[in-house]
Amino acid sequence: MDKLIKRVNEHRTIREFTDEKVSKENLDIIFDSIMRTATSTGMQMASVIHITDPKAKLELSKVCNQEYVARATELLVFIVDNYRNHRIMKDTNNFIEKESDGDTFFQGYTDAILMAQNATTIIESMGMGAVYLGSILNDPEKVIEILNLPPLTFPVLGLGFGYPNQSPQLKPRLNKKYRIFENEYKVFDDYGEELKEYDQEMTSYYDLREGNRRSDSFFKQVVSKTKNPIPKRLKLIEYAKGNGFKL
Repeated sequence: MDKLIKRVNEHRTIREFTDEKVSKENLDIIFDSIMRTATSTGMQMASVIHITDPKAKLELSKVCNQEYVARATELLVFIVDNYRNHRIMKDTNNFIEKESDGDTFFQGYTDAILMAQNATTIIESMGMGAVYLGSILNDPEKVIEILNLPPLTFPVLGLGFGYPNQSPQLKPRLNKKYRIFENEYKVFDDYGEELKEYDQEMTSYYDLREGNRRSDSFFKQVVSKTKNPIPKRLKLIEYAKGNGFKL
């Protein structure tokens, strides 16, 4: 138990991997852990695409705008998947003309995220490292095309993993009092003052994505990322609607 707690609390994102392959046995263990993840209402409305085609990896790396995605030893993409249940209804003569609604979409979305976290816990227990790739949502339409996703599916998150070829710093986090509340949401009088120390602490972190450059302060990161969104990420709901979801 102590080892598990230590491993979880020392989680680091790993973006560069050695040439060592992940064995089929270990892949099967990871896939089995994904299958045993909790699922909303038992409907299992999420699936995983295991990317083994180098061309597909390269195309996804372009969507992510992150070259290291193409170099990941293993790459998974977790998706909302209501196509399967839609087909069950149709193929058992229980079909009704109804688009999947927001409830089923978000159940599948939650399932996909939980599956990715379960996979990461097992991956790290094997001495490997992983990187979450929310950046696949930079261009959902392109990802749908690359993965040949049918209607009523939608990409949620990528996960690259393998044996680490880097040892990044442990990234600072906000004090838990700012994110864990009791009974009701706590609002602070002055967030600038409250988070001043953390804001400066972030500048001591060296980001390997930026050539081992020191990070900007937390406040600067919040402002920059809020003011400069990725255009297609502003239309995620529209893209989901375009693939059949009624949101």
